[in-house]
Amino acid sequence: MSYDADLNFNYFAPTRVVFGAGSVGELPHEVSKLGHKAVLVTDEGLVAAGMVDPVKKILGKALAGIYTEIPQDSGMEVVDRASAYAVSLGADVVVSLGGGSVMDTAKGMCILMKEGGSLRDFQGMQRLTRPQTPHITIPTTAGTGSEVTSAAVVLDREQGQKILIYEYFITPQVAILDPRMTEKLPPGLTASTGMDAMTHAVECYLSLQRNPISDAAALHAIRLITRFLPAAVNNGTDLAARGQMQVAALLAGWAFSNALLGLTHALAHALGAVSGLPHGLANGILLPHVMRYNLEEVPDLLAEIAGAMGVAARGLDNRETGEAAVYGMEDFLKRIGLPRRLRDVGVEENCLKPCADLALSDGSIIYNPRMVADTEEVLMVLKRAY
Repeated sequence: MSYDADLNFNYFAPTRVVFGAGSVGELPHEVSKLGHKAVLVTDEGLVAAGMVDPVKKILGKALAGIYTEIPQDSGMEVVDRASAYAVSLGADVVVSLGGGSVMDTAKGMCILMKEGGSLRDFQGMQRLTRPQTPHITIPTTAGTGSEVTSAAVVLDREQGQKILIYEYFITPQVAILDPRMTEKLPPGLTASTGMDAMTHAVECYLSLQRNPISDAAALHAIRLITRFLPAAVNNGTDLAARGQMQVAALLAGWAFSNALLGLTHALAHALGAVSGLPHGLANGILLPHVMRYNLEEVPDLLAEIAGAMGVAARGLDNRETGEAAVYGMEDFLKRIGLPRRLRDVGVEENCLKPCADLALSDGSIIYNPRMVADTEEVLMVLKRAY
């Protein structure tokens, strides 16, 4: 691990974290510090699972209304509708209960409730000039890190691709990490969302924008995920494992929000837009192949990752230890029961070329440690994962 003498960076992590089993009970107090009336944003799956009614009761008189029509890959039109609903209620705080799609929708709502218009007007990075509507996150998965990041990824169905909105002013004010809120997550989703967090940690550790603070958070996230994700998959009621996975996802979120990502995410965004493949699953399948692609450029950093995963053997050079990280990641996917080929999750081979083309226009690819020169290189990685 080394840095040049001209190292310079900014690190932004303003979200206050409230952690612990039962901590969702602090929600009314947190709302009262930020505003008066909250709109609760969630999805129908969590309603059916019986997770929304308890939060509704906890909010009590502070609840203005509930918006539940959030699909797996939320779109700009969803954000527009949800924002109009929240404004009609007179809500001045947004509470998001759910996974990445719910939290990213809520971030978009925070913009439109303040600025008006359509989310399409705010595509890009750092275009806002003032604080937006306050936002409290309650993640029900341990993966996206969206509860503490400045980023929102939303599907633009007209353009057929996922759009990144990156704004310091949409970083949530409070994240409530209650392990009980992830207890009902089934093993497959526990595994795939956990691999989203693992991918965040690995990619930002390899990123061209890495810095000492993001590195520390990323490496510890890798350690925690390696240890606790299998336990959370095997026993969903293990609240200690669930809690440590929430901490790992948050650390990885803070790290990548500052150091940014790489080729794995560019490809996962493209696969999500073209084939509808869930984001965490796409990341898990692609990650070892992108690690192998980057090996010749950053063997020393991959060797550090091998150490964090506990797969570094003595007496090996950096390249050999970096290769151990790649094989270790493949073995880890087996341990948590995730598929390792795109063909095994329904991706058609004719989707690979459009995905490769789309990935080249994704902002994440800029920070990949090995320069991605053309579509053929991207397609090569996809074919190896297929």
